[in-house]
Amino acid sequence: MGDLFPDLGPEAPVISGIAHDRSEALATVRGVPNEPGMAAKVFTELASAGVNVDMIVQAGASVGTADISFTVPESTVKQVEDVLFDKHDELGYRSFDIDTNVGKVAVVGVGMKTHSGLAAKFFTALSEKGINVLMISTSEIRIAALVPLEQLNDAVRALHTAYGLDSDQIEAVVYGGTGR
Repeated sequence: MGDLFPDLGPEAPVISGIAHDRSEALATVRGVPNEPGMAAKVFTELASAGVNVDMIVQAGASVGTADISFTVPESTVKQVEDVLFDKHDELGYRSFDIDTNVGKVAVVGVGMKTHSGLAAKFFTALSEKGINVLMISTSEIRIAALVPLEQLNDAVRALHTAYGLDSDQIEAVVYGGTGR
């Protein structure tokens, strides 16, 4: 995920940058037995194959089962497919699918945990542009959403505008080799 953090000094905004990634894939494993340890089994098998998992959502599908969705680098889709095919009997899932037509967009800023309304602004900006959010991930310094790939550029522009990051006065500063 590429990050762009403007060098604005002590008066830096709460949101300091927008990041996006076009190389994501969304995998959904459907009908996993809803019992302790099943998510651990799925992600242990993926880790054993060298697959890095990012965003994760587990939701109840029907009585006794759950669907587990997660994002992976698009370059590892073949490994994910191989693991899921090879471990079908052990994992006991009903089906799976992988969507490579997705992208991730995120707002980043160290002030996020102390300011309310930032998530509302994030999702309002996307909604106003008709952008469908497929998955959400948050941390103390980041709100990320998975969106259809064809809407990723619009999502980046909408968030830049919503957080005032598309001003002509903001310049990106890249520090090479300084550790900053």
